[in-house]
Amino acid sequence: MIVVDKVSKYYGAKAAVLDLQFEIGRGECVGFLGLNGAGKSTTLRLLSCLLLPTSGRIRVRDFDVVDNPHEIRQLIGYLPDSPPLYPEMTVDEYLHFAGRLRGLEGKALDDGRARALELCALGDMTDAPIATLSHGYRQRVGIAQAIIHRPALLILDEPTQGLDPLQIVEMRSMIGELRGEHTILLSTHILTEIEQTCDRILMMHKGRIAAEGSEQELAERMSRGRRLQLEVKGAEASVRQALEALEGVSDLKVAAAAAASAEELEVSMVLSDDGHRAAVSRAVMEAGVDLLGMRSVSSGLEAVFVELSRAAAPESVAQGAPGGAEG
Repeated sequence: MIVVDKVSKYYGAKAAVLDLQFEIGRGECVGFLGLNGAGKSTTLRLLSCLLLPTSGRIRVRDFDVVDNPHEIRQLIGYLPDSPPLYPEMTVDEYLHFAGRLRGLEGKALDDGRARALELCALGDMTDAPIATLSHGYRQRVGIAQAIIHRPALLILDEPTQGLDPLQIVEMRSMIGELRGEHTILLSTHILTEIEQTCDRILMMHKGRIAAEGSEQELAERMSRGRRLQLEVKGAEASVRQALEALEGVSDLKVAAAAAASAEELEVSMVLSDDGHRAAVSRAVMEAGVDLLGMRSVSSGLEAVFVELSRAAAPESVAQGAPGGAEG
């Protein structure tokens, strides 16, 4: 559906995005994750033909963003971080206007408005001036204008920004209803939105795609194995000596347990293979240390995101992605 091939966008001598390369298949819901300034919004504007790439190619279906921008715009629904609303219009007037801009008229326009109003739960707000709506309802109107023409690709830039917890749940449900009929690219800083909504994740770091895959794939790639946590009682030196000598153990951390009695320790390590768990427990007990507890811990998306954002060389976690550039 979407192919981004070695795309760069420069402003003067500074690259906002550099050598982007990724694909999104039809019907996927893909999360776009990265720190402020990583290049996410620039990438979304490139995909929606609001910006042209300095180099490289972007294709949506069989159309090129440079050669066929008007055809691509017909395939895309776009909600920018600030919804493009006219506050003096009513909701119904605005959707009529947005539909006409998309080339809809007659029954197609009426059907598109009715569907957008239903999916975005705006049926009771049709005659309300947009200026009188809450922030949450303005976001709904922004999505309604983006889907009125049944776009193949729906691009949502921070759709839950500024919403309260209840509104976030409602927005998540709305996006879930749009999945399948639309290919969705969702940019957000809220990790739970990515975890609960998206099939796959693209992580941007300093203008590049630094890593991509499912949450589980990224966690495994970042940790390079399964993290194991122990609760033990004994001398720290004995614990370290026993575990540092084991094959398959890395990133060993030993610290005093919080609010615990003397010599209780919290131990964390990464195992290259889950089969090393038995060797760990034997080594601890043979060292004369009491093993109080043991559990495997998933890295989780938050840990992956934090580690990626701190990484000096993001290419170390990407599959074939080059190094970073300022975004």
